[in-house]
Amino acid sequence: MRPLPEPVRTPPDTRSPDRFLLWGAREQWTTLLSSSIVNGVYTLCGVLSATALGAALDSGMAGGDAGALLLWSGVLAACALASALTIILAERTAVYSWLRGAFRTIAVVVDRSVDLGPTLTRRLPGGEVVAIGTDDINRVGDLYENASMVPGAMVSIGVIAGLTLHAHAGFGTALLVGVPLILLGVAPLLRPLSRRHRHQRERQAELATRAGDLVSGLRVLRGVGGEQTVGARYRQGSREVRDAGIRVGWMDAALRAAQALYPGLLLVGIVWFGAHLALRGELTVGQLVAFYGYTGLLGQQVRWVTGVAWVYIGARVAASRVIRVLNLAHDHPDPASPAAPPEGPLGLHDRLTGATARAGQVTGIVCPDPAEATALAERLGRYRDGAPDETAELVGGHTGWAVALTDLRLRDLRGRVLVSDNDAYLFSGRLRDELSPDAGMPEERLTAAVRSAAADDVVAQSASGLDTVVAARAREYSGGQQQRLRLARALATDPEVLVLVEPASAVDAHSEAAVARALPGARAGRTTVLVTTSPLLLGRTDRVQLVCGGRVVAEGVHPDLLATVPDYARTVLRTTSEEP
Repeated sequence: MRPLPEPVRTPPDTRSPDRFLLWGAREQWTTLLSSSIVNGVYTLCGVLSATALGAALDSGMAGGDAGALLLWSGVLAACALASALTIILAERTAVYSWLRGAFRTIAVVVDRSVDLGPTLTRRLPGGEVVAIGTDDINRVGDLYENASMVPGAMVSIGVIAGLTLHAHAGFGTALLVGVPLILLGVAPLLRPLSRRHRHQRERQAELATRAGDLVSGLRVLRGVGGEQTVGARYRQGSREVRDAGIRVGWMDAALRAAQALYPGLLLVGIVWFGAHLALRGELTVGQLVAFYGYTGLLGQQVRWVTGVAWVYIGARVAASRVIRVLNLAHDHPDPASPAAPPEGPLGLHDRLTGATARAGQVTGIVCPDPAEATALAERLGRYRDGAPDETAELVGGHTGWAVALTDLRLRDLRGRVLVSDNDAYLFSGRLRDELSPDAGMPEERLTAAVRSAAADDVVAQSASGLDTVVAARAREYSGGQQQRLRLARALATDPEVLVLVEPASAVDAHSEAAVARALPGARAGRTTVLVTTSPLLLGRTDRVQLVCGGRVVAEGVHPDLLATVPDYARTVLRTTSEEP
């Protein structure tokens, strides 16, 4: 078995849909070539079968030559056997072409989606992304599966034209003129089909987006009584997709009718013309039978060529959607001259507020304003860019050397700094794979992370333990259980710098205290930032900083700040008095 997907050797050409499809063809040219050869052999076997049948009729039956009849019968049998063998190979090569084309498209889209991160969902509606993954990749694969039919069809058309011209110039000329006329007759249908197909594809993406919004917000909609209104909008969108599909179907039916009608008219003309020539003695019976066979094969080849044109239309529309994703500009582009990733213990400093997390320590940051806390966490992970003096920087623990996050490649930064908040997605699949995305984490390390996050009971509530299969977003768990699973995943990843945003806001007091006790030990020797107002968590930090009005206004250990800074006490203890 050949492994799929294969590594992408060259960057995709995203200048246009046609260039992207051509790039894909270059990536798998060997498969397309072998598939074209096999299809060419298969079609030539059909041509030779018609030729052998005509020769057998003329030399064997009409001429009474038993040896010639036996010879041509053997040739006919050999062609039939070769056709049976090549059709198997043709199917295998065609399927492999589809798999390579589709999987390559999946690979480049997934890689780009991972690079874009939140940029993707901010720039494109969710339905567009879903439609690419469920429909567009199939259409791109269909093109590579069917494209190998075109060279074989053109070769067989050329061979048939040569044979007929050799046998009778007028007959061959009729075929050479008739086939291009058929293709020209089908061509006017392709442009409106492409336009209608693109319109349907856009409506499908919009409907998928609306469906995702409806499912995710169903609880809220029921609470405010809005499900009827949204449901009516979804039904309207569904009708629009249906109507667009009907218009595509009508045009598709017209194309298929033309594919059957024009070759049929050619066949009728050839039959009449051939019979007329045979009655005049210009064609033998064997030649007439062979020409009838050639005409039938021509009709098949023409249908293949026009069918590939229809597939190309769908693939081109799909490729335009794919390159739209590949060409999206990242919200946080890499610098032109990226700095080298820093070595050694790392601290984190926010230039805007002055908040600093020292290397190897657990630092608490308290923000009375939740919006300010969110913005700070986004800057510390470079999920929000601003002016040079508004960005965060990594600080060397011993040397004091600093490098701005905007000077690092995003992949290098993501490998060093992890921001975990309560919007982090929980995927479907085995719980073990969810907590260890690289699937290479030792059992002991994974178990220790679960214990440190006080998530033992979440794992133990199922007999399968870590092998429990969870649904998307882990909907079978409560909000507090989901929060502990997110924390366990962040601790298991064990980054050099970990920024936790309210990691225990939805759990009970007992679990919150357990997390507070275990967190310093779980992060020993690593830099940890706790953006929180939880007194239990802040009590376990090395230092705490209070950020008000965009600046650090107080710093110290938790008990001292409670006793001396009223703003800190009010925020942490959630009181309204001036005194703690």
